[in-house]
Amino acid sequence: MLEAPEDVLLERSRGKMVDPLTGDVYHQTFILPPDPQVSQRLEHRPAELQRDAELQRHRREVTGLSSAYQNVLRVVNADQPHADVYQQVLAFARTRRRSRIPRILLLGPPGCGKSLQARLLSEKYKMVDAEGSTLGEEIHSYLDDGRPVPDSLVLQVLEERLSRVDCSVRGWILHDFPRDLQQARSLQGALQGALQPNRVFFLELADDVCVERTTLRATDPVSGERFHAVTRPAPSSEVQNRLQTRPEDSTHTALQSRLTAD
Repeated sequence: MLEAPEDVLLERSRGKMVDPLTGDVYHQTFILPPDPQVSQRLEHRPAELQRDAELQRHRREVTGLSSAYQNVLRVVNADQPHADVYQQVLAFARTRRRSRIPRILLLGPPGCGKSLQARLLSEKYKMVDAEGSTLGEEIHSYLDDGRPVPDSLVLQVLEERLSRVDCSVRGWILHDFPRDLQQARSLQGALQGALQPNRVFFLELADDVCVERTTLRATDPVSGERFHAVTRPAPSSEVQNRLQTRPEDSTHTALQSRLTAD
């Protein structure tokens, strides 16, 4: 929306003249016609009374118009050279609006509850839990053998997964990658444009609490559910007997190494 003081608007309006052949508008002070022939056929704008009526109508309606378009409105001061006004309007027109579709990174140390929060958020806001969905047979083969998954493979699988239609439409949440600065830089390079995360959250937790949470947790290989010896014990002895502890959670030394890396 272009705005200017009322006296400036009246001054501009009084000096306006129109070419009846082309419909082009000129001004006796600010925008002169290109040649004398055009000057001779210029006609004045409507009478003063009509100008005042138009201005009063604008003042009555401007509040409602501003409210109707408040989410996309930019007010530009029109009391400046028209070239400057044009540049400001052009810059705003070229500005890309931030997407409302969530693309979330949920970061934090082991045991801080990233997986749980990601699941709760994805359920509440109907987002895709990128790591709770299928990540590809290649990655599963590494996980099944207890081997670390190469970053290059993780990036390849994530880029493919986050490019799918459901992620583009509903948004996504990623919670176990990246874990360090190098992985973050690699992820930033792999996810371009509309794939870039637009929200990043860090969950903080004291190291001793991380150790307590992770060394006492185990996973049911049948259901994939995770249990904790104190806060969420297995529902039956059958489930308890088949629980497995991840190697990286099994010892204090291994966990301390992960905390230092994270």
